[in-house]
Amino acid sequence: MNKYIYGLLVVLTTSLMGSAFAIGKIGLQYSSPILLVALRFTIAGFLMAIFVWFWKRPHPKSAEKWFHVFIIGLFQTAGVMGCIFVSLKTITAGESSILTFINPLLVIIFGTIFLQLSYRKLQWLGVTLGFLGVFITFGAHFSIKIGTLLGFLSAVSWAIGTLLIKTWGAKMDVWVLTAYQMLFGGIILFIASFFLETPFFHITIESIIILLWLAIMASVIQFAIWFYLLHIGDPGKTSAFLFLAPFFGVLSGWILLQEPIEWYVILGGIFIFIGIFFSNWTPKTVFDKQHLKKAD
Repeated sequence: MNKYIYGLLVVLTTSLMGSAFAIGKIGLQYSSPILLVALRFTIAGFLMAIFVWFWKRPHPKSAEKWFHVFIIGLFQTAGVMGCIFVSLKTITAGESSILTFINPLLVIIFGTIFLQLSYRKLQWLGVTLGFLGVFITFGAHFSIKIGTLLGFLSAVSWAIGTLLIKTWGAKMDVWVLTAYQMLFGGIILFIASFFLETPFFHITIESIIILLWLAIMASVIQFAIWFYLLHIGDPGKTSAFLFLAPFFGVLSGWILLQEPIEWYVILGGIFIFIGIFFSNWTPKTVFDKQHLKKAD
């Protein structure tokens, strides 16, 4: 693929990831947080489920496989997105996006502890720099709110979901897994909405536009572009560009919500961005060795 088109697609998918935080926060003017994210992913999952059905992608053939998809949806969609949207009630879109996207750092820690995976020194350097960045971003002003904890829990849930996908999802069709885990996650959030909040959704032109943007552009289109990039390129190097997502989260919060960008957020964000890059980036020599092993 032409490198300029590749770069454009990277910017498009990461900007959709990041800007969803600010747009979601605007949507909270019209809806309770858990119901809004439930609607978003139920619609997105339903649309993708129709797509993979007509595309005749291979679906799970056992109850156990479907249960795995359900559990992945519990963590990857319900846990992550539920925590994010509730966190937006008390912290900025920029802060929530920064906390959520430290998940690659947590994947390395959890993978080492629970799956006995081994990582390079460069990745551990990334973890160290990333958490130093979190400390700078949130420790500098000593204003820890419930939203801060929820933002961190969204990253924890995402890391767990990532490891579950690595463990259970290797033999599943990635499009089918994505579609149904979003659909199951959305259904779980619907149920949670009636137990954990007083659900409401005010139907206006703006609220419908926001919901459709979150469901279609920031979910279906964003996932489709991201998986396409992972498919055509080196997954390790492509994943390194995740550091752009919190950047767009902070930027969109500033543009759309006039959220101030303090000096410590910029400094901490730089450490986090570098940490995510190091934790995801696969040097060419390492990738070549892995590729040769597979070829052998």
